[in-house]
Amino acid sequence: MSTVAMPDLAVVSSPWTLGPLHLSNRVVMGSMHTGLEVHDDGGAGMAAFYRERAAGGAACIITGGIAVNDEARGGPDFAVFGVGGADERFRAAVRAVHDEGSTILAQLFHAGRYALASGMVDRHGEPQRVLAPSALPWAAARGVVPAEMTAADIERTIEDFAAAARSARDIGFDGVEIMASEGYLINQFQSPLTNLRDDEWGGDPERRRRFTVEVVRAVRAAVPELAVTIRLSGADLMPGSSTDADVDALVHDLLPLGVDGISVGIGWHESRTPTVQAAVPHGAWLEYAARIAGVVRDSAYPDVRVIASNRMTDLRDGETVLADGTIDAVALARPFLADPAIVNRSLAGAFDLVNTCIGCNQACLDRSIIGQPVSCLVNPRAAREVAFPARPTASPKRVDVVGGGPAGLAAAVDAARRGHSVTLWEASDELGGQFGLAALVPGKEDYAATVRSARAELDQRGATIHLGRPATAGDLTSSDAVVLAPGVVPRTVDIPGASLPHVRSYERALREGVPAGTVAIIGGGGIGVDTAAFLVESPDEAHRATEFAARWDLDVSEAVVGDVPQRLPAATRTLRPGPDVTVLRRSGKFGQGVGITSRWVAIGRLRDAGVHMVGGVQEYLRIEPGVLWIRDQDGEERAVPADNVVVCAGQERALSVGDGPTPSTGDEADGRPTDGLVTGLQDAGVPFAVVGGARDARSVDAVRATSEALEAVRRLAP
Repeated sequence: MSTVAMPDLAVVSSPWTLGPLHLSNRVVMGSMHTGLEVHDDGGAGMAAFYRERAAGGAACIITGGIAVNDEARGGPDFAVFGVGGADERFRAAVRAVHDEGSTILAQLFHAGRYALASGMVDRHGEPQRVLAPSALPWAAARGVVPAEMTAADIERTIEDFAAAARSARDIGFDGVEIMASEGYLINQFQSPLTNLRDDEWGGDPERRRRFTVEVVRAVRAAVPELAVTIRLSGADLMPGSSTDADVDALVHDLLPLGVDGISVGIGWHESRTPTVQAAVPHGAWLEYAARIAGVVRDSAYPDVRVIASNRMTDLRDGETVLADGTIDAVALARPFLADPAIVNRSLAGAFDLVNTCIGCNQACLDRSIIGQPVSCLVNPRAAREVAFPARPTASPKRVDVVGGGPAGLAAAVDAARRGHSVTLWEASDELGGQFGLAALVPGKEDYAATVRSARAELDQRGATIHLGRPATAGDLTSSDAVVLAPGVVPRTVDIPGASLPHVRSYERALREGVPAGTVAIIGGGGIGVDTAAFLVESPDEAHRATEFAARWDLDVSEAVVGDVPQRLPAATRTLRPGPDVTVLRRSGKFGQGVGITSRWVAIGRLRDAGVHMVGGVQEYLRIEPGVLWIRDQDGEERAVPADNVVVCAGQERALSVGDGPTPSTGDEADGRPTDGLVTGLQDAGVPFAVVGGARDARSVDAVRATSEALEAVRRLAP
């Protein structure tokens, strides 16, 4: 691991100590559950994942949650020390991190009532028990009601935390982090919502804090030589839960016990306040970390370290956070999925090269909560480093990529990194494709950063980029490998009046704005929801942060908001009251296609703004000046005010795949006329693959598109 101090990041790049650990910079890689913890690969996948982040500059890495016993598992992909080869896998990961000169802490975890244990068995083949302070289920538990922990269960669980800490020490970890935030077991004991006991473990705030205190006491005694940190909830964001005073009192209780650091988390999984979605302003939760830091600094233990986290994506944000010395370090999690080298690149001043987390959650959190393998939309290699190693190619080839959207950029960057000679062809005048459009939506400005970083890296590595130049078959017949990723275009609709001048596609609406007046949006999927947000929400992040704070009655920090550029000239933005916008959908959920952890936020924002949502449309009858006529769910004709109509009826391929199956992908013909590329490549015998929306626009998904692009370019140009 190497770091280079830059004046712009003087504090972030400065060394510090965390208990016995001497760390080279103030960036911690926060805990992320990946599923690699249980892969039967001897730890190769986990080792490769952590090695790349340690080599990229993470001074300290926190593992995903490691269950302290069988019933502590959140799901079937959680590891337990001593079970099923877990120790061997973690030992390999620790060695990899240490080889790169970094440090690693094991996060000790107990899900409590959050255990999704339906159908799971323990190491003895018995159904997994679900234990909690009180017998209160939560909505996602599929009807499983946890058993209230007995006094014996509690004492055993405290010892299990201590035993897990000792196992971590024996495996070689540099320390442990006790997970006491985000609504898991320890947090459940602290809250009056989930701890209804009236014994020594509950009944008043002091007794509800006792379990946390005893866990910390036991862990500290078990591993006196290791770093011990705890992740606390700065705020549960649950009405009726622990107050700020309760949390501050807990901090006072813990400080004398020998904790080396406090990492400040936010919110419960069941909270109805968004916490990690793209709609949450950057750095929104810093005030909660600052409050806890104030408690620590005013105590008899002012040297205990305080680590801030959540919704920071840029190390320059971290510098702002750390500048006054109140907070000691920042923990970034998903940004390390997006770019393992975020620290080294930033400390070297190469900010344009950083592939920024866009907060979409689609390949990380959305997958994690349903037990699917975690990765990253903007970095499809994430958690797949063994399958797609970073080593240079032994046989450089000419690789041509047609299309500069997210899929094409993913293929081009991967090929260029490995030493291939890359030429990228983009028919429009700018890179980005659907990401360029998404970046125009309030709250999604970070999508432009992926395009920026890809362009910067391709330029750095000598790739040739043709803009405004559609590729022809003649351009590609000398190539060794071609990835066809021209993406999608808006689908047109066959409705009388669809050619009227006040009707426009979502692409035109986002790029040019929409004139004043009422708007009817045909199509209520993800694109329709984004278009509505574009029409009713401010492009100014600082303004949105103020609204966010007022909407949720929060202390939202203004330290790092307001630095997101407004990407559409103000003159083209005509914001309108929410009631002036109507989103219409035939069937299915509004926002269908948006990730499961983000959809409710997107829909909620529109409802708060007063946007009309009309579902169950049987038929779009005709468009006239000022009105869209529909047949509603009751079969009645209905007039929808529409000075403007925006069509968000999905996408279709920007390029046909041709008249027959393509040898490299096996895609079936779609019956559309060939554009000549596929036939020309087939005739020339050039290996190629069609990926993303160009392969199948019916369920276009950027996660699928970038993953297919990576897989294709690795297959064609190893």
